[in-house]
Amino acid sequence: MNAPLPAHMRFDVSGLINAIVHDQAEDSLRNPLTTAQWETLAPYLQPVALSTGDTLIRQGDVDRTLYFLESGTLSVHYEDAKGRVRLAMVGAGTVLGEGGFFSHHERRATVQAASACKLWALVALRYTELCNRQPVIALAVTQAAGRVLALRAGNGRRRPAMA
Repeated sequence: MNAPLPAHMRFDVSGLINAIVHDQAEDSLRNPLTTAQWETLAPYLQPVALSTGDTLIRQGDVDRTLYFLESGTLSVHYEDAKGRVRLAMVGAGTVLGEGGFFSHHERRATVQAASACKLWALVALRYTELCNRQPVIALAVTQAAGRVLALRAGNGRRRPAMA
């Protein structure tokens, strides 16, 4: 089990929890954890800050990072076989990258910041550690991300958001 972090090193995920609780989108994360569980998960996450126009995920990259969006708006787009660009906008309180997280394949879309954003990244190595040390929390995160993936896959309008 992870030792408690010193107070000056604690990750403050309260803004993320608040965003998840208030997200009313159909494909929202639907807060899968208690506050205590979020605090246990926090040291496994890496904070990410994006400025407008920054790229978070690039179509074609192989990466299993799962992102939790605390604030801001992200634009998700990809080019299909006919060269058309499809767009989806995602807001605070949701998860991104679930397609690559589960599939272990290339990213299917590019995700860029439409505004300044604060996110929390769960990289594959830290997820494996989470599974080994906190399996109940890992399972809850996996089920919540899987739910979002299933909802987006079944909704043509939201399908592009599965980066």
